[in-house]
Amino acid sequence: MLIGGRFHLAQVNVSKLRVPPDDPRLATFLSVLRRVNRLAESAPGFVWRLPSPGDRLNGADLLGDERMALNISVWESYRVLHDYAYRAEHGRFVRHRREWFERVPLPATALWWIRVGQRPSPADGLARLAYLRANGPSPRAFTVRCRFTAQGARERTLIVRNGL
Repeated sequence: MLIGGRFHLAQVNVSKLRVPPDDPRLATFLSVLRRVNRLAESAPGFVWRLPSPGDRLNGADLLGDERMALNISVWESYRVLHDYAYRAEHGRFVRHRREWFERVPLPATALWWIRVGQRPSPADGLARLAYLRANGPSPRAFTVRCRFTAQGARERTLIVRNGL
């Protein structure tokens, strides 16, 4: 729980490619990766994302597996993150994720509040995800469906037809 000040929402997600990154079956995905990253960076409410050298996936370097992808970003609020992820062009790619990615242990995404100006490290993001998997949603790390305010109060969320 954070007391006083202004806050941004951090998110981490991990995924695992079905095949190695150099497999021709990933050509479509890899061809749009740079575009998706640029869409995020120009989206309303976007603050920061973990850089990926050469627009490669971060999993090879950070998780020791070339098929793993690690994404960390910071947003002004949950609403702007949701709008980018599911309502903008990025949502079209999310709907095709099963073509490119295997299932990973759930939850695969963790959210948490940080003070404005902070930048979460990969270690911090992975620690939040591990905490969420071990303990369930709390103000320390939570899910899209069970969110908390920066002050630690559980948000009332509506689950709509598409589960968002």
